Amino acid sequence: MFPTRFLNLEHLSYDAALELMRGLVEIKRRSNGPEVLILVEHEPIFTMGRRAETSDILVPQDDLAEKGIRVYRVERGGLITYHGPGQLMAYPIFHLRRMGLGAAELIHGLEEVIINTLSGFGIHGKRKEARRGVWFESEKIASVGVAVRGGVSFHGLALNYDPDLSHFDLINPCGLSGVRMTSMARILGKPVSASKLRETLAHHFTREFKLDLTQWPFSHARDSIQPTPAIL
Repeated sequence: MFPTRFLNLEHLSYDAALELMRGLVEIKRRSNGPEVLILVEHEPIFTMGRRAETSDILVPQDDLAEKGIRVYRVERGGLITYHGPGQLMAYPIFHLRRMGLGAAELIHGLEEVIINTLSGFGIHGKRKEARRGVWFESEKIASVGVAVRGGVSFHGLALNYDPDLSHFDLINPCGLSGVRMTSMARILGKPVSASKLRETLAHHFTREFKLDLTQWPFSHARDSIQPTPAIL
């Protein structure tokens, strides 16, 4: 089992999440500390991976500004996707070599976590050949995109449980024209308990990646990435 600090956050701005992830990656590159798993939701945003094209944004920037949706260019693989309330994010900050993982094994494992989580709610999720993420029938329900820096992973997965799906209409999700996104609530025809979803997702992370989770207060995580003041 791999000792893992677990941050189960109701909400965190994407700016703060990026700062936290990048800071934790730098710490883990220099030390043998525990792995980290973050569960969180964000405000409405679009993120563009390394291969994303601006042409996959289907409306003018002014329209996005009016809706309060910011666009971020980030380090992860993949193309463009949406994040927002009603979508659960999971960010594994893992030292891959120590865990015996490559990037491909990590991504496969993240998809497996999603599929097993959906199964617990009576939803049959599946993979599609040559298309990352998890699908329900012909619709996509979860996206996966990671970055690896110095052997340490960050970014991760996004699972739609009840987001505003109309926001996906503003882009070509994952660069795929005509793809329809769906959610757990739409499939089930009823609300999904966010707390039960978090519990189920965390459980399948522990099983898939052999994690030993310990709750980690956000204040401790935030303080860990701040530079120590010099003593004069």
